[in-house]
Order: sequence, then C-alpha cells, then structure tokens
Amino acid sequence: MRGRIRKGRMRAASGVMLAAFLLGTGAPALAQSAPAGASADGEARLRKLEAEVRALQRQVFPGGDGKYFAPQVTAPTEPVTVPGTPASTPLSDLLTRMDSVEASITRLTAQSEETANRVAQIEAKLAAAAAVAAPPPAAVADPAAPAQVPAPASASPTAAAASAAVAAAPAAMAAAPAAARPVVAPTPAPVALAKPAPAKPVATKPSPQRVAAVQKIEKPATANAADDEYSYGFRLWEARFYPEAQQQLRLYVDKYPKDAKISYGRNLLGRAFLDDGKPREAAPWFLQNYQADKRGARAPDSLLMLAESMRQLNDTSRACIALAEFSDTYAAEAGGRLKGQYEATRSALKCQ
Repeated sequence: MRGRIRKGRMRAASGVMLAAFLLGTGAPALAQSAPAGASADGEARLRKLEAEVRALQRQVFPGGDGKYFAPQVTAPTEPVTVPGTPASTPLSDLLTRMDSVEASITRLTAQSEETANRVAQIEAKLAAAAAVAAPPPAAVADPAAPAQVPAPASASPTAAAASAAVAAAPAAMAAAPAAARPVVAPTPAPVALAKPAPAKPVATKPSPQRVAAVQKIEKPATANAADDEYSYGFRLWEARFYPEAQQQLRLYVDKYPKDAKISYGRNLLGRAFLDDGKPREAAPWFLQNYQADKRGARAPDSLLMLAESMRQLNDTSRACIALAEFSDTYAAEAGGRLKGQYEATRSALKCQ
C-alpha cells in the first residue's frame, strides 16, 4: 500500500516538474507571439497557474510542517500550562500541616493546665471560706482542743495558710471533693495562726507509785543537751508514761526547733497524744511536722498518723484525703517501711 502511494506521489511530482518546464520554456514564446495588449491577460493567467501549482504541491507533499515547504501562515507559539500543576511538593504540604497540628496541641495543652490551676485555686478558696463561716461543733465543745494548726518555724505564709485550711478548720477538708489533696493553693491573705497551748503539768496528781516509776527512768546527760531532752521524752513514751512524755517532748520541741531530730520530736509528740487517746490534740502536731519539712525523717509517719487521727475522730473525708496524699507523696514508704500500717488504715477507712 505504501508503495502505491509513493509511486502516485512520484508521478504527480513528475507532472509538476513537466508543467514547470513547459511554463519556463513556453512563456517567452507566448510573450513573443502574443500582441502587446494581451500581456496583462497572460500575467493573470500565469499567476493563476502558479497558485494551482502551489496547491498541487501541498497535496503531493502534505503535512504543512515546513519539512519541504515553509508554511504561509504560522500561529504564535504560546506556553502550554498543564492543569492541576501543584505549587509545592506533597512533602512540603505535609510538613506544614504537621507544624500547624503541633502548634495547636501545644496551645490546647497550655490552656488545659491554666484551667486546671484556676479550678484548684477556686476550690481552695471555697474550702477556706467554708471553714471560716462554719466552724465544727466539736471544736467549740472541746475547749482543750487547739483552735488552729501550729505554724512551723520554717514554714512560709503559704504553708501556714494551707495548715489552717486543712487542720485548724475541719469543715475545710470536709467541703473539699474526695479526690482533693490536703495541700491547697494559697489563699488571698495569710491566716493568722495560733501556736499550740503551752505545756502544762499533769492535771491529776500522780500517785506515789507512778512518781517512783517515772523517777526510775534515767535522763541522759551527755554533751548534746538537745539529744538528751529528746531521748528522755522517748524513754517516757516507750514506758507508756504518756502525759509525762507529752510534757517532756513539748519542752524539747519549743527549746530546740532547729535540732537534727526535730522531725522525730514533733512526730513522737503527736504519737504521745494519740496513744493517750487524744487524737484531736495529736492531729495538729502531725500536720505541723509534715508541713514544716516534707522530706523530714518522720514526715511520712506524721501524714499517715494524721489520717489515723482523723479516722478516730470519725472524719472519714479528711482521713481519706490525708491517706491519698500519703500514697502519692510517699509511694516508697507505702510499699515498704510503712506498708503494714498503711494497709491497716486504708482497710479501716474504706475510702472510695
């Protein structure tokens, strides 16, 4: 088929060449034999013939791409834009979106933390206000109970205010939610705190036999006077002379507030009251020892004994708060040295 087309094109090309030859050789003859008035007519016919030859050439050599003959009319070249061409790469878009998501997460996290802090402060202020407005009947009925929690020597106004809100006013912790903690946020103004009542002699006159038994307990006499006072109080407590131990340990705490064993002394003073059946008098000392130095040697013991004191006072709400604070702050002691005492207190309270 292609051979036939090629032969046809060759024949047409031969005809074109023959026509061109005849035009080239015959035109002068026509011009010489024709009269002068017919030159314009011959020129028109010649132009017509040339146009037909060009048309024939386009049929013989189709395509119009300029391979054999230059096109008479050419369209201006314009850049072709493919629709949907992206302005940037997919990876760049993905990285940009990830940066936007991370910025949004950071902003939401900051707002959540600020909201939680504001809620905690509002709850603390409501608890303190409830404590001031509604003092517990038990505190009014018992004149011997300390009205407020003793402020530790090294505690800041914030810690003092927290002590007042937790221990000085029992309604403060009762009004707080069960999931709250005894360490509350700072109140607008520090609360003036009263120190525990001065140590008093034993109310009832001891019998001669008791006096003789107490005198048998030897008081140490070494170069360390502070340690001697504490050791004597410990011996009295160990011998179950609780009123005498309370008096002696209170003397030690008041006289040597910065001694190395002060954490032991405050905790043991609370134990002397608690073992004597006076949980209301014991609770302020436990709380003071915990608030004064949370890293003290007996701070975990004091917080756990504070929960026990509240349990004996039938104040389950505050007892559970103190117990939860103990398990969160002193997880190692809750699973180690104080595990038995912690589990016994928790099983007796049955906190939710």
